[in-house]
Amino acid sequence: MLLPVKDMAGNQIGELEVSDLVFGAPINRPLMHQALVRQLSNARLGTHKTKTRGEVSGGGRKPWRQKGTGRARQGSIRAPHWVGGGTVFGPRPRKYIKDMPKKMHRAALRSALSVKASAGQIVVLDQLTMEQPKTKAMVALLEALGLNGQRVLLVLPEKDEVVQLSARNLPEVKSLLSGYLNIRDLLGYDVLLMTREAVAHVEEWLGADVAGQSTAAVAEAEE
Repeated sequence: MLLPVKDMAGNQIGELEVSDLVFGAPINRPLMHQALVRQLSNARLGTHKTKTRGEVSGGGRKPWRQKGTGRARQGSIRAPHWVGGGTVFGPRPRKYIKDMPKKMHRAALRSALSVKASAGQIVVLDQLTMEQPKTKAMVALLEALGLNGQRVLLVLPEKDEVVQLSARNLPEVKSLLSGYLNIRDLLGYDVLLMTREAVAHVEEWLGADVAGQSTAAVAEAEE
């Protein structure tokens, strides 16, 4: 698969051949959904809590005697049916962590990248350098690339404080290191803006296990 390569002025200066194992993989939508649900679930804190009748303050005394008042018998004013009483079956602190094998997680990322590539939503930059952190410079870059007004995920191969600070104040732009690529950001942003080095790192990371499986399959077929 070939992806167009542009410079910072927005001019196409060539094409980059990327691995079909990563950017042209079979699209597995149920797997992408499972990975997204897992990531959203793992992000939950699970600190919600309500008080039961044993945790609400007060109510240690029987409100009135058992018989002779004409009213229904009551043992505590903090019973669940009283105003200010405890809560029955309310939320308790818990963990929402879901597990997923690494191979499944990487396959979901490959599916998401393939969706972006097939839709023409991946822009590759030959290089991305800025002398000083300026939001105006990042806005000018996005306008030159025709990405103004779109939600852009900027993927960098390594930490670049100048570029990251330039994009930080733009609400529709998020900078992310290629090693932290995740399914929620891939599906949540309109365009993926990557440098050559970031593409190479993603291919090395996500294509290793698939390449190994392909090599083993070829060896078995030759035997």
